[in-house]
Parts: sequence; structure tokens; C-alpha cells
Amino acid sequence: MLRHYYISDDLNDLQVIEKELENRGVSTPQIHVLSEDDAEVEKHHLHAIEAVLKQDVVRSTQLGAIVGIIGAALVLGLTYAMQWHTTDAGWLPSVFLAVIVLGFCTWEGGLVGIQIPHYQFKQFQELLKQGKHVFFVDLDDDQYELLCEVVERHSSLTHAGSGDATPSWVVKGQDKFKSVMKVLP
Repeated sequence: MLRHYYISDDLNDLQVIEKELENRGVSTPQIHVLSEDDAEVEKHHLHAIEAVLKQDVVRSTQLGAIVGIIGAALVLGLTYAMQWHTTDAGWLPSVFLAVIVLGFCTWEGGLVGIQIPHYQFKQFQELLKQGKHVFFVDLDDDQYELLCEVVERHSSLTHAGSGDATPSWVVKGQDKFKSVMKVLP
């Protein structure tokens, strides 16, 4: 899948575009709108980005966990090298410290991520402050022509590039979850 970004300042037009794409087979989890005005996006029944996903929490938490794993390995390696594990306490204090180092680094990574915009959305920060909206669609290769046909009819959209998309298995999982939730009473 590939993500295609478009800039617009007209939420009414984005609502029409989203409906056209959905009517032509693009599922709702593939379509998103990034905006500073979430209330207006919600009023137009557009698929907005969750507030937590606008920040770089997930990626920073993963980086923090990697640093934590390295730190925990250093604690355990130092314990082995200094032969502290041969004392009466054994490995327990060192393993406990390693778990604390891992947890702290992971937590700290998440805290850092809350404070910075998502790495994929940093390029749009100025436009968002100007009141513009970023419309993006995650598409399979065979859906690209469909997107081009729909976009050609809407002059308010400006192409803003492409990038990494949500994995297709996640999108399919969201589709299946949505269909199961419709069936349940």
C-alpha cells in the first residue's frame, strides 16, 4: 500500500470525495483527514485522525524500548562480568534493575513522543496552522487509477506527495472488525 496526500481547505468537498471513493470500493479505514479543527471534521462525518496518532507516541515508545533493551542488556552484562550474580542475592536484583531500566526507557520514550508531531505529518504543520486540511488515502496499486479519476473532478485538492501507508493487513482487520460490529446487536 502507498499513502497519497492532498491539501484542501474545503471540508464539504472532502466529504464528497470520501463518499465517491467509498462508493467505488475504497474502504473507510483507507481514508483519513488530518486537521487542527477536529470538531468541523467530525461535523462533516469524515474519518479523522485520533489525537494520540497525531503525535509520535508509538514510534518514540518503540525507540525508548530499544534503548531500554540495550540498557537492560548492559545491566545484566555488567552483573555477569563483575560476577555479582555469585553473591547470596544471585541474579534477582540485577534482573529487577534490568526490568526497571527497560520500563523507564520505554515510558520516557512515550513521554517524548507525546510532545512532538508524528514524523509523517511534520511536513504539514505550517499548512495545518493556516487552517488547511490534509486528506490522505492508503491505496493498493490497483486502486490508484480510481483515485486519479476522483481527484481530477475536484480542483480544490492539491497533491502533496506520497509516503508509507498503514499495512494492508491492518486495514483489512479494521474492515472485518467493522463488519462484525454491524452484525452484533
